[in-house]
Amino acid sequence: MSTESIFKIAISDEQLDDLRQKLKLTRLPDELEDAGWQYGAPLADIRRLVERWQNGYDWRVHEAQINAELPQFTRDIDVVGHGTLNIHYVHQKSQVPDAIPLLFVHGWPGNFLEVQKILPLLVESSPDHPSFNVVAVGLPGYGFSEAPRTKGFKLDQYAEVGHKLMVALGYSEYVTQGGDLGFQITRRIARNYGGKHSKAWHTNFPLAQHPSLFSSPLAYLSCLVTPYTSYERAGLQRTQWFETTGRGYYAEHATKPQTLGYSLADSPVGLLAWIYEKLVAWTDAYPWDDDEVLTWISSYYFSRAGPAASLRIYYELANGEKRYPPPSEAPTIPLGFSYFPKEVINVPRRWKRLLGKVMFESQHDRGGHFAAHEQPKLLVDDVRRMFGRRGPGFGIVPGKTGYA
Repeated sequence: MSTESIFKIAISDEQLDDLRQKLKLTRLPDELEDAGWQYGAPLADIRRLVERWQNGYDWRVHEAQINAELPQFTRDIDVVGHGTLNIHYVHQKSQVPDAIPLLFVHGWPGNFLEVQKILPLLVESSPDHPSFNVVAVGLPGYGFSEAPRTKGFKLDQYAEVGHKLMVALGYSEYVTQGGDLGFQITRRIARNYGGKHSKAWHTNFPLAQHPSLFSSPLAYLSCLVTPYTSYERAGLQRTQWFETTGRGYYAEHATKPQTLGYSLADSPVGLLAWIYEKLVAWTDAYPWDDDEVLTWISSYYFSRAGPAASLRIYYELANGEKRYPPPSEAPTIPLGFSYFPKEVINVPRRWKRLLGKVMFESQHDRGGHFAAHEQPKLLVDDVRRMFGRRGPGFGIVPGKTGYA
C-alpha cells in the first residue's frame, strides 16, 4: 500500500508571470449591442474579470487560504489496466470517535474546492447531529491529481480510484456524496462496491429519464395518470432549457475534447469564458465575487495536467457508458436525494425513484447545480438528516453513528 504525502499548493513565480503575460496579450472579440447572455458570456463581464485577473487579483492570498483551510495529501493509487496514478485529495477527520467516513466526489467544472464550504460543517462535533470523517478526492485529470495516460478510463476506473483511496485511508466501510459527474461515479461505486464497502449514497444530481413501459410498467402508468407538482413542472422546464440551449459544451467534450483542449490550455481568457458561463447559468442567482470566480478558474489553469485533461471523461462517458442504466442495474444500497430548483436537469421524483433503493428525499426552494458551494448548509443538513438518529441511514456503517 502506498504512503500518504502531505500536499500544499505552491504555484511557481514563473507560472504566475506566464499567466500575467498571456493576460496582457489578450485579444477580446466583438459583441452585438443587445446580446446580453443569449449568445454566451457577456463581453463586459469577461473584460472586467480579465482586468481584475491581471492587475488586482492576488493568487498568493487565495493559495494560502486554500492551504490553510483544506488539509491536502497525495497518494499513489494502482488502477487496473491503467498503471499507477498519483491522486490529490482533501482528508479531514472529525474529533468524534464514531464519525462516519464520507467520500465526496465533485464534477465538472468543479474540483476539490467544492468541498471547501461543507467541510467544516461535516466534521463539526455535536450531540444534535452526526459528524463525518471527510475525504474529497480530486478526480484523475482534475486539480492536482495525475491524469490518465491511456484511453478507456471510464466510470469503473474513477470508482476504483475513489474506493481504493477510502480503503487506503482505513475506511473499508463508508458512505458517499456527489453531484454532477460525482453522481455517476458514486453510483458506480455503489454498484461495484455496495454492501460490503459502500453502505449508502447521497446525491444532489439524480439523473433519470421517463420510466419505460417495458422495464418499469407501474412507474410508466403512474406518470400517465398522476399530475406532476408545480415544482416538478418547473424542473422539467429548466431541464428543457438546458437540453436545448445549455448542452453545447457537452457535445464538444464528448466528441473532440482534444481540439477544445488547445484553447483552454493556451488561453486563460478562453478558459475563463468557457467555465464562467456555466458558473453563472447553472446557479440560482448565486452572487459570484470576482476573486471567487478567478480562484476557481485559476485552479484549472494551474492544474497538474492542464484543463484539457478534465474534459476527457465526457468522451469516455459518451463511448461505452449508459447515460440512463436500466432499473435492473440500479445499486441496492440505500440512496438519498436533495432537490434544488435550479439544477440543470431536474426531472420528476417518480423518474428518479427508479435509480435505486431511495430512502431519503429533501426538496429545497433555492439552490442550483453547485449545491455544495451555493447552499452548503442545506446540503449538509440533508446529509445529517439522512444519517442522523431519526434518519434511514442511522448506524448504516457498523460502529459509526457520528454522534459526540
